Amino acid sequence: MSRSAKSRYSARNLIVFLFFLGLLILLATRAVYLQVFNSNYLQEQGNARHMRLVKDNAHRGMILDHNGAPLAVSTPVDSVWAHPATLAEERRKWPHLAALLGMNTRELAQLISKHNGREFLYLKRHVTPSIAERITALQIPGVSLTREYRRYYPLGAVAGHVIGFTNVDDQGQEGIELSYDSWLRAVPGAKRLLRDLQGNAVEMAESVVLPKPGKDLMLSIDRRIQYLAYRELKSAVIGHQALAGSVVVLDVRTGEVLAMVNEPDFNPNNRSELRSSAFRNRAVTDLFEPGSTLKPFMIASALESGKFSSTTLIDTSPGVLRVGDRTIRDVHNYGVLTVAGVIEKSSNVGASKIALALDKKSIWNTLRHAGFGSTTGVQLPGEVPGLLNPPSSWVPVDQASISFGYGISVTPLQLARAYLAIANDGMALPLTLKRIESPPQGDRVLSPATARRLQSMLELAVSEAGTGKASQVANYRVAGKTGTVRKLTATGYSEDKYVAWFAGFAPASAPRLVMVVTVDEPTHGGYYGGVIAAPVFGRVMTGALRLLDIPPDAPRQEQRLMTVKSEPAAE
Repeated sequence: MSRSAKSRYSARNLIVFLFFLGLLILLATRAVYLQVFNSNYLQEQGNARHMRLVKDNAHRGMILDHNGAPLAVSTPVDSVWAHPATLAEERRKWPHLAALLGMNTRELAQLISKHNGREFLYLKRHVTPSIAERITALQIPGVSLTREYRRYYPLGAVAGHVIGFTNVDDQGQEGIELSYDSWLRAVPGAKRLLRDLQGNAVEMAESVVLPKPGKDLMLSIDRRIQYLAYRELKSAVIGHQALAGSVVVLDVRTGEVLAMVNEPDFNPNNRSELRSSAFRNRAVTDLFEPGSTLKPFMIASALESGKFSSTTLIDTSPGVLRVGDRTIRDVHNYGVLTVAGVIEKSSNVGASKIALALDKKSIWNTLRHAGFGSTTGVQLPGEVPGLLNPPSSWVPVDQASISFGYGISVTPLQLARAYLAIANDGMALPLTLKRIESPPQGDRVLSPATARRLQSMLELAVSEAGTGKASQVANYRVAGKTGTVRKLTATGYSEDKYVAWFAGFAPASAPRLVMVVTVDEPTHGGYYGGVIAAPVFGRVMTGALRLLDIPPDAPRQEQRLMTVKSEPAAE
């Protein structure tokens, strides 16, 4: 080799050596930079590949009854999730997984494809323990379980309407669950999970944000009385082949709602095949004309006016009254009745004559102060205020009709609130579904004297000569009023569709419980409130008084305020 050739060869070798030396220096510099000056970079890259930030769930607050018994609890349950990219590579195991998830392979493929490029995919929420165990046993890369909570309702259908339910994300959807969602709802935290090469969660590395459980809520509902009301209402609706029904029970001293039930019912633990109409809480959403259960408030207005007393005589002969183009009728010609006798015999003619003798604005004020035409404030979804037209729109026939409960619409809960004022010596209380420790401040809507006179009149209405004798409770004095109304249809008042009412309280000597019963469209065994609704009141009140250990009051020797012969009473 010539000297010039050797020189060129040495130069090339030197260039190659310097190139590789420079490359080594560059790599060494990069390594020093990463390890010393930017050491967090590699850690972050490793974490990005093997760590995952996921939600850390906490349980929703419990709902408890008046005595601390659970009405809604959150139970831990597993949900199945996947890393879409990893699961996409495990096609041979798709058929087994799809079968456990209750879907076919095609549906699973579409689900994975839809979430392509994402890091997280729910395959199925809230699976049973056996399904979770079988999915784990498959050991499919990219498929894992996460802990969530599912709501469980121990009373099932017994308290479905008042308690409501949550959705799969533990958010309140109906009833108390919706009204107090912000109080009951848990605040989830966040945690980092360590993943293996297949994307499966191996262990929790750290908690980033601690979860906050929801707060417990104690209700006024007494599950024992709730069950009694549910059982008796269901029996009545089925036995009389009725369309629907409601029962509300209140504590006279506190305004607490002790029971609220409706038929048809629904089980919040199993809603898969139910329609949304089944969730309607009829006690606060459905409006009906109250019929003769409204007569005590017309009598209250009469007594408060000073124009009438309990013994004022009203001539109801001949049992019919023409007002405008309408004829108002009684079942019988009762002749001359006292004002108290108008209540006992439930005379429409007597009530109409009293109403027409009063100022219509004073009647409206009495009804408005009793709570008609406004919501009760119990904070239940869908509650309606009812219908009470302004007195300026009333003509004489309206004034007469409202005296026996037509031309006004109320909910069962509104009527119960109004009767509480009578039972509480004229003091109206705010209603509540939350347990309270001391009686709230009330508003006086009737004078004590007027309220006590009404209490005595309502006792006569459930006597053997009254319309509500089926509501009687052994060893207790009961006061109340029946009501029977024709339902208003698109073509006018129906001739064969009725709503049966009973509203009352006990013990009459010192009222503790108020109850309203309504049965919508009974079609078998009668339709009068005294036949359909009053017996439900009697059976529920009998059990409730004993459960609450309320002592019997002495049987009362009736002091009849009527001055006429005893004839069957009207509704």
